[in-house]
Amino acid sequence: MCRLSLSTLYACVLIMPDAIKLGLRAFNYNVLFREEETNITMFLKVQLPWNVIISPEELQSESLMLQRAIVIRLMSDFALKKATKDLGYYLAVTTLETIGEGKVRMHTGDVLFPVVFNGITFKIFKGEILEGVVHKVLKHGVFMRCGPIENVYLSNLKMPDYRYVPGENPCFMNEKMSKIGKDVVVRFTVIGTKWMEADREFQALVSLEGDYLGPIISADI
Repeated sequence: MCRLSLSTLYACVLIMPDAIKLGLRAFNYNVLFREEETNITMFLKVQLPWNVIISPEELQSESLMLQRAIVIRLMSDFALKKATKDLGYYLAVTTLETIGEGKVRMHTGDVLFPVVFNGITFKIFKGEILEGVVHKVLKHGVFMRCGPIENVYLSNLKMPDYRYVPGENPCFMNEKMSKIGKDVVVRFTVIGTKWMEADREFQALVSLEGDYLGPIISADI
């Protein structure tokens, strides 16, 4: 079968069931983001083999309908995979390169199609300078989100000159009244990452020790 372009895959996303759309809600955003910032190393271009299983009910004699069923199943499986230690978080399928010959599974009647596709993954590396949004403030540090990573930890020991300010809305603040609190965007450098196999996710330790790091002030403030 022929190679399917991103526009063809995108058309399939528009007509796929709502449940699958919810699982792939990051698809459009991350493809557009990649087009604008192709030099960012945390976004990896990957080519992967995959086995797509199609039920007898989904099989259609028309080539395009079969391709559509394969694409929808691939995207659904891709979204559920979440992440791997080597490649990071699975974000988007960009092109479907090849679809191999289907093999019938004897006991179920399902057909297994070996495919090869290109995609985008997200993985952070030690030494990178990134940005995250604070979602939890503790006495000894803050947790941030960075892309799909929920647990990016910034210890109070790694934010020089900031002190903890307790209260209804706790935060960290320095003498220049620069504040690190909930929903604040912070630029940081990555000092370590850890893969959690049981949860299939990464954790990261970060620091503000360096030039031009810290809370980012919006231009319209």
